[in-house]
Amino acid sequence: MQNLQKMLPKFSIALGVVFVVTVGYLLTRGNTVNVEATAVSRSELVEAVYATGFVEAINIANLSSETSGTVRSIGALEGQPVRKGQVVIVFDSKQPGLSVDEARAAVAEQQATVKESSLKLERNRMLLKDGAVSRQQFDEAQRNSTQSLEMLRQKQLQLKSREDDLKKLAVVAPFDGILTLQNVKAGDFVKANTEVATVTDPTGYMVTVEVDELDVPRLRTGMAAVIAFDSMPEKRFQATVSRIVPQTDKVTKTSRVYLKLNEAVPTVQGGMTATANIIYNTRKGALLVRKSSVFEEERKNFVWKVEKGKLKKQQVRSGDSDLTYVEVLEGLAPGDMVVISPQEKFREGMEARLVNSKKGKS
Repeated sequence: MQNLQKMLPKFSIALGVVFVVTVGYLLTRGNTVNVEATAVSRSELVEAVYATGFVEAINIANLSSETSGTVRSIGALEGQPVRKGQVVIVFDSKQPGLSVDEARAAVAEQQATVKESSLKLERNRMLLKDGAVSRQQFDEAQRNSTQSLEMLRQKQLQLKSREDDLKKLAVVAPFDGILTLQNVKAGDFVKANTEVATVTDPTGYMVTVEVDELDVPRLRTGMAAVIAFDSMPEKRFQATVSRIVPQTDKVTKTSRVYLKLNEAVPTVQGGMTATANIIYNTRKGALLVRKSSVFEEERKNFVWKVEKGKLKKQQVRSGDSDLTYVEVLEGLAPGDMVVISPQEKFREGMEARLVNSKKGKS
């Protein structure tokens, strides 16, 4: 009996161990999961600042009226090409036109008077030498010639002033481009200094983005950037940081950065939405895994490894990252197979069947 009592505790312990092992076996037996995994590898880590913004033309002119008046005619419509100096808008005002004609006639008349007075002065100069006229008569001729010249200068200034007033009645394109905005139509009354049209040069565009104040110190002019447009989400375009505005917005806590596209994009238009990744650091030989592979538990980072056909939860210490990959500083080695998309149902020791497995960064 005593021997039986001595044997019971050992038997109970053994039974418990068998029970645990059996339950563990039953839980994992037949519980195979299909996983997509990739081999950990060393590759290039590209660190970039992400920002959003809009497309702007490099050359854009907002045209304003220099005088108040009624729009007489429109020289170009929105979307139409215009040439440098082409009249875009004409204001109706007959008086300036008449006054210019009058001023031109006055200048021509005064030029004739100057010519006549100059000839008379020269004639009197010769006669004075011969004693045919008095000194008083010569001085009077000289005075008349000088007054005629001064009067001509005044009339020429008056003509220029009236020609300038006439020019103000016409709004012209400052360069070759496209009329992208027409704010008025024939018959509208417009006050002076009102923005009436916009001309855009379609041969060059830039992307203006707002960068978080914490990221601005990382950026320098000349850095490369990769641009994506919402209208063309599958395509990527190369750009360069051309300007960084040294001023942070008090409300948004961002600074404006200008990115110049490296090549023309025929389908891009001003105002389009764009996203940018401005590359500020590139490091070779970093041990990388996909961001999606890493999950957090109790403030620690883990990945699921596949070892000998089974899942193993592996703690890792992560470092820098880009949009897709994160650097692993501890916990993994090159060649380790890591699950790309962990699932909540995963358990340590589960059978894992690899599907669509990849080698290295992809």
